[in-house]
Amino acid sequence: MAHTNHITRSPRLKALALALTPALLAYAHNADAQAVDTLAPVIVTGKSPPTASVAGWGDVPLARAPLQATVVDQAQLRDAGATRLADLVRFDASVSEAYDTEGYVDYFAVRGFVIDNRFNFRRDGLPINAETSIPLENKARVDILKGASGMQAGTSAPGGLVDVIVKRPLDHALSSAFVQYRERGSVLGSVDLSRRFGLNDAFGLRLNAAAEHIDPIQRSASGNRNLLALAGDWRIGSSTLVEAEVEQSHRSQPSVPAFSLLGNRVPEVPNPRINLNNQPWTQPVVFDATTASLRLTQELAAGWSVVAHGGTQRLRTDDRIAFPFGCTTADGSSGVTYYADRYCPDGTFDLYDFRSEGEQRRTSALDLSLRGKFATGAVGHALTTGVQRSVIRNRFPDQVNNLVGTGNVEGTAVTEPDATATPGSASEFAQRATELYARDALALTASTTLWLGVRHTRLDRQGAGQSFTSPFAALSHAFAPGQIVYASWGRGVESEVAPRLPRYANAGQAVPSAQSRQVEIGVKGTSEHTEWGVAAFDIARPRFDDIGTCASAPDAPADCTRGLVGTERHRGLEASGAWRSGAWSVQAGAQWLHARNEGLQDPVLDGKRPTNVPALSGRLLAGYTVATVTGLAVQAGATYDSARSVLPDDSVRIPSVTRFDLGGRLERRIGGVAWTWRAGIDNVLDRRAWREAPYQYSHAYLFPLAPRTFRVSIQAEL
Repeated sequence: MAHTNHITRSPRLKALALALTPALLAYAHNADAQAVDTLAPVIVTGKSPPTASVAGWGDVPLARAPLQATVVDQAQLRDAGATRLADLVRFDASVSEAYDTEGYVDYFAVRGFVIDNRFNFRRDGLPINAETSIPLENKARVDILKGASGMQAGTSAPGGLVDVIVKRPLDHALSSAFVQYRERGSVLGSVDLSRRFGLNDAFGLRLNAAAEHIDPIQRSASGNRNLLALAGDWRIGSSTLVEAEVEQSHRSQPSVPAFSLLGNRVPEVPNPRINLNNQPWTQPVVFDATTASLRLTQELAAGWSVVAHGGTQRLRTDDRIAFPFGCTTADGSSGVTYYADRYCPDGTFDLYDFRSEGEQRRTSALDLSLRGKFATGAVGHALTTGVQRSVIRNRFPDQVNNLVGTGNVEGTAVTEPDATATPGSASEFAQRATELYARDALALTASTTLWLGVRHTRLDRQGAGQSFTSPFAALSHAFAPGQIVYASWGRGVESEVAPRLPRYANAGQAVPSAQSRQVEIGVKGTSEHTEWGVAAFDIARPRFDDIGTCASAPDAPADCTRGLVGTERHRGLEASGAWRSGAWSVQAGAQWLHARNEGLQDPVLDGKRPTNVPALSGRLLAGYTVATVTGLAVQAGATYDSARSVLPDDSVRIPSVTRFDLGGRLERRIGGVAWTWRAGIDNVLDRRAWREAPYQYSHAYLFPLAPRTFRVSIQAEL
């Protein structure tokens, strides 16, 4: 019989109390003001153009930078009901799912390449490890740089770079509380408080706290999480700023495994509420994270400044799951048939007791930079130069990875656990990197800019040293006010570590790095009512994959290795735009992607489309402000992804999938408190479909689209 995890309901009450208390106090304080004030219409006469620090060009507006990037702020996250990084897929057609499952690490792809959680994430510009649960309640926004990121990050995958920007103390006082309820019973509560004090408001503090009881659509997957974060600053005179912040987060929740092929066929989409990790001995995956940083900004003469920025991250993870993998079944002719990359034709699978408890990941970084503007003759320069030192130390215990019986896709089979650890499976990973970088935007004329950047990395990994240089060059021309055309070229370095699984002879070991490169041509513009951009790109990255007899029975010798097998090339065209006029607003984007594997020795796989990469993606979000109801706005959204390959030989695909969402927001001021009510329905047509098909560890996985889900939230702000 199916097992239900017994997790206390107190986190739900804690979440409600946490968020409602400040709001109720504020309401009581203003109860004597019986008059009801409504928000007056806001007329925007001008706003600061968006920037993305992840791009590496300082305060240059995105509309002028020779690249494509997406900025998702806190208001957009709240309107979409987003609570995790995987929810970013709904904001940009270039961003898609990549092993996005409940209760585990968030994975997604940009321009068809899976973002490397070890090397492609930043926190206020400093490297972090995203093999954990990253809360969003204390983040002001998330920046996504699309394309090669060698100049910005050195060792990184070429699809894109993600930077989470921490909320800092504001110039004005803020008291905000938020509560969200999501079907079937998830309750999130959070508070956001900002104050300034001292002479001339020299000191600032910002507190963010959150607690959530998680009761997702999938059965037997209840959990909880919490967050406590504090950011402060000290304005020492007019030219010195000291900023510090610390964050502690915890998440405990059983993860939800994927489905798979049944023999040679794509099965019908099952009930999306089924959780195959529902054994009586199932335990939650636990993520504990502590992150802190300190930044000093010193303004110098003539517009120059120096920045010293250091950060540290400590992660502890208990990774535990009843994991379906492959299939051993009786065969009438030979006696036994083993399917290593899928489930059995009858819907059964081999079930493993997997446990890796006490994983430790530590990342520390220090960045020193100098930036300023000057001129050499008629050419203006915006220069940034610096050095970054980072240290990674990871420790992994002996693993448990034992075959414990046979499960089924109905989630009804029960097996006995086997928590015997594999002796000698513990491992350590150490890396030290010293990076020198320089970036310069050369204003050749009033309308033409040459962008040059270079990053030289000295890498010491597991005692083996290597050096490499990642250059970048671009030329942009403003052919009309607010409109530019650009061309860019960049190179990066790809890094890989073999999975820590018994089937790999080089498990846990670093694979020699290899170079990636990108060429991009784009045009974009902005005006009073519109923003738009079109880019064509060609990205070639080294392809790391399994080599040897990896698709063999569990007791076969470990002659499977992880290594470089060829090149994965993605050529594509992406377009995005936003338009606002009167009561209407529209945001839309599309991406066409021609992705192929090249140079593979296996002729069956060479030239094939990579798995889980849609050739065509689209995103649409339309909003309308209802004039007859003050403060009311409604939204409708749609996402589309074309068919995806399930197997490396492209012999099996899942069909395209389209999802429609609806939402609404009502803003009112009552008794001196600004209230915001939000409601939404995701997958409003309740469509059943396979939403993605990642292929990992030589195994094909299938994830169903979540069913129709209702959410509602309330926010109070002073």
